[in-house]
Amino acid sequence: MEKEISKNFLEQIIEDDIENGKNEGRVHTRFPPEPNGYLHIGHAKSICLNFGLGESYNGKTNLRFDDTNPVKEDTEYVDAIKEDIKWLGFTWDNKAYYASDYFHELYAFAEKLIEDGKAFIDDSTQEEISEMRGTPAIPGTPSPNRNRSVEENLDLFRRMKAGEFDEGSRVLRAKIDLASPNMHMRDPIIYRILKAHHHRTGDEWCIYPMYDFAHGQSDSLEKITHSICTLEFENHKPLYNWFIENLEIYPTKQYEFARLNLNYTVMSKRKLLQLVEEGLVSGWDDPRMPTISGLRRRGYTPASIRNFAKRVGVARREHVIDVALLEFSVREDLNKIAHRVMGVLDPVKLVITNYPEGQEEMLSVENNPEDPTAGAREVPFAREIYVEREDYKKDANKKWFRLSEGKNVRLKGAYIINCEKAIFAEDGSLSEIHCTYYPDSKSGQDTSGIKAKGTLHWVSIAHGIPAEIRLYDRLFSVEAPLADPEKDFKEFINPDALKVITKAIIEPSLKHAKLGDFFQFMRKGYFVKDQDSTPENLVFNRTVTLRDGWAKKQEKK
Repeated sequence: MEKEISKNFLEQIIEDDIENGKNEGRVHTRFPPEPNGYLHIGHAKSICLNFGLGESYNGKTNLRFDDTNPVKEDTEYVDAIKEDIKWLGFTWDNKAYYASDYFHELYAFAEKLIEDGKAFIDDSTQEEISEMRGTPAIPGTPSPNRNRSVEENLDLFRRMKAGEFDEGSRVLRAKIDLASPNMHMRDPIIYRILKAHHHRTGDEWCIYPMYDFAHGQSDSLEKITHSICTLEFENHKPLYNWFIENLEIYPTKQYEFARLNLNYTVMSKRKLLQLVEEGLVSGWDDPRMPTISGLRRRGYTPASIRNFAKRVGVARREHVIDVALLEFSVREDLNKIAHRVMGVLDPVKLVITNYPEGQEEMLSVENNPEDPTAGAREVPFAREIYVEREDYKKDANKKWFRLSEGKNVRLKGAYIINCEKAIFAEDGSLSEIHCTYYPDSKSGQDTSGIKAKGTLHWVSIAHGIPAEIRLYDRLFSVEAPLADPEKDFKEFINPDALKVITKAIIEPSLKHAKLGDFFQFMRKGYFVKDQDSTPENLVFNRTVTLRDGWAKKQEKK
């Protein structure tokens, strides 16, 4: 009997609502990103949660863009967000929605609040409004404009809409409770003047609703049943409810969960934008970035991110997740699907002195031992091959199972060889290794009785092709780059987050690799072909190492 997986608190809420006939048994969620940057791994958790709940309960999930700030928003971000969600494996109901779809309805809602005496036009400056709100311990003081007549407020609001006033000269504020312990309830701003071109509505509007005003009403207009937000919006809930109750519209409900926090990572869109604009990364899709597009380019799979979101779970309180769990998730998935191939990153020539000169043969090498359907491929073998420079040690002990004088080692898919000698250049660097092979030790046909404890990857010199290899690591060298407000988080950028190898040699089968094809370079990690590749210059990104070497690396420092 299978063990039943316990429900998270949101699933329990939804199931209770369904059982009690609430919302006519409907489940309708939404994912509401602001198109002012690319989505990151934290958003991926929210995407998996919102769309996953819709799927689990035969409901719907809307994709709705919170496009209420034209100064920071762009269609580039809209398109990127759509691509990321589709790549993760989710689709939205019928069409994408936008808060800007409801600008006319939101304007009408604002006029209703004015007519009901619950909103007023304030001529005060931002500094004055901030001061009048008081502090959490001291009640706010009323604006001198708070008791304007309904008629005057309506007239001023309509003139704001008509573009008669300068930016910053007037705002519309809700009239709620200046003594509330919740600062969001102290006469919050709900409309401001922004004379900026909007990516969808053009120049039709010069006033725009604040997020807190647009959010709940948009949920209500779409009849969202479960508006799921991160905990940072918990203090906004009373205002969310106040607008819905006072406008007497569909009573959608907001629920909060803990957002994703990862160590060694920054997930502030503002700070990620700073990295992009200052050229510290190559763009939003730089494989060092925690953005979904960056992870995709680095070689992460949709399944690995969805599995990571499941492992993290849904919590009520904030905590920090070890990024090693994300790396484990992609290793686990790639281990199942990635073909094993051979690439030598730091090549040194190895000559098999007793292998006939001019002879070549094709050897069958399995593609993936974890996948019985993956089959095998033919790899060319010859007298002269490349191996990794680090696979030779001059003075080796008994625990060294790679190349050293007198030691046997297996070449993957090929023969056992015996190391005879190494040749060094004048500067002391290793330039060539000479070995002999056992002809009857061929993989799959070995009758030699010779033992070899180590197995090395290799590439035929005559057949190998050059490649550029980009070794990516964590972008920051400390667990909490934002922990010290006195320090610039950019000081903690890991100088080893990207190493570029230009002299690597890879097996010829990789010449036909496609973008998005995943590979395990034997003993070196998981790699994916990069979009910068050309027929003349193949580029592969390392997604992750075969094992978590980060902890050991930190111990050595």
